[in-house]
Amino acid sequence: MNFSSEHPKIVVVGSCSLDLVLYTDKIPLCNETVMANHSENFFGGKGANQAVGTARLGASVYFIGCVGFDPLGQQIMRNLVTENVNVGFVYETDQESTGIAYVTSCNGDFSIVVDPAANKMLTTKQINDAEKYIHSSELVLLQLEIPMEVVEYAVKKAKKLGKMVGLYASPGKKLNEEILDQVDFIIAKSNELSIIFGEDKREEILKKYFNKLFVRDETNSTIYFDGTEMKYFRNENESMVYKMGMGDAFTSGFAVALCHQNTIEDCVKFGNIVSSKVSTGKGAQSALPYLKDLI
Repeated sequence: MNFSSEHPKIVVVGSCSLDLVLYTDKIPLCNETVMANHSENFFGGKGANQAVGTARLGASVYFIGCVGFDPLGQQIMRNLVTENVNVGFVYETDQESTGIAYVTSCNGDFSIVVDPAANKMLTTKQINDAEKYIHSSELVLLQLEIPMEVVEYAVKKAKKLGKMVGLYASPGKKLNEEILDQVDFIIAKSNELSIIFGEDKREEILKKYFNKLFVRDETNSTIYFDGTEMKYFRNENESMVYKMGMGDAFTSGFAVALCHQNTIEDCVKFGNIVSSKVSTGKGAQSALPYLKDLI
């Protein structure tokens, strides 16, 4: 693995929220009520997770997002600043409250309902406002917890400026061919391929997007096609206690390694290592590792 002394410049466009985690003895079924043993709050949102993840791995990070004009939004902003993320383009709105993810967790498994709230208020204007920072970046990272028109606009803007673009296609949504062709890498969950691509023939999809599509599952395994053969890497930690945020952690590790001009295989391996570290702690952000602890 190669990590130079340079700090790659990354712009993350995405969501930020609070994760309210309820720990139970079982995941409730339809029309069933269960009692929580206890609850915890963590900073989250796929965009904020990736902003913090890449910053801890040594990148210089600008985050474009939206929070409510409320105390929780202020807490999220302060946390991002503490994590060395530039929040000059995190906007505040009085039209929606700050987003919240409601999580039910049982023995490492979980179900999630997200109220995007302020994240829905992100607009293409905010992408334009940050154009000079996108222009000076090496990579733009996106996810799908913000309006799709903003995702598509940000991809086109970044490619027009000649930048690499990475997309963590989660939560799974149908993506048009133009976006799939323009992005430089796509990370997807194995159980959402049919939603994203309109079909679930994994090998055919992987072969179409060789060295570009990386499919992951809850065991922290990643599979991709390198143009010749299927490549498969797995880093399942025996002490895995928290599976939330593993995809964001992988994306952060892969992105930073790619900015340092490592091979695709090494980028995948590094992403898996970062994701494995997150699974041993609590909180999608708090357990993210620092580069100094990995090399």
